[in-house]
Amino acid sequence: MKKMIEMKNINKCFKEEKILDEINLELYDNRIYGFVGRNGSGKTVLFKLICGYLRADSGEVIVEGKILGKENDFPQSLGALIEKPGFLWYETAFTNLDYLAKIKNQISKEKIMETISLVGLDPYSKKKVGKYSLGMKQRLGIAQAIMEDPNILILDEPMNGLDEAGVELIRKLILQYKNENKIILLASHNKEDIDTLCDEVYFVDSGKIKKMK
Repeated sequence: MKKMIEMKNINKCFKEEKILDEINLELYDNRIYGFVGRNGSGKTVLFKLICGYLRADSGEVIVEGKILGKENDFPQSLGALIEKPGFLWYETAFTNLDYLAKIKNQISKEKIMETISLVGLDPYSKKKVGKYSLGMKQRLGIAQAIMEDPNILILDEPMNGLDEAGVELIRKLILQYKNENKIILLASHNKEDIDTLCDEVYFVDSGKIKKMK
């Protein structure tokens, strides 16, 4: 197994509140890691530190051997769906993802269309994203996270708004992704998602992280 993510003595506060307290983690490829805990427990902050969206007050976040904030500002190969996906509501699904893909210019338009289909949406649809249901927006957010085939996938409540068929589809995609020697970090309030998908589970509470499985 290859070590993909390491957190060393991570502390993070907002004003007087300690969100993460001396966190140490080592996470490896070809595994799905579940993170559970109440709202506000620190799961999302943990994910944002790994993505490079936030910086720790102390400690080191190392992703694929590079220290974030020193050797890299952001991980080189990471896809994420954190909180509500943000899109241009007056554009189509394809146009939104095409804009995002042009930032790195790594994938073709065909790959974008293939990924939209993969999450159960129509890549040819002219429907504006602002007219999408919550579940459709969630599918598009997942497409955004996976379209560039990143080594690391971070999904914060990915099943939000999905119907039963959507949940089954996304679960299959997540398991398929793991089998391609990727690493997936998953936060979910749905016990079945955690039990079905995760190889290891961590409980986040009061700034601490405890391994449950």
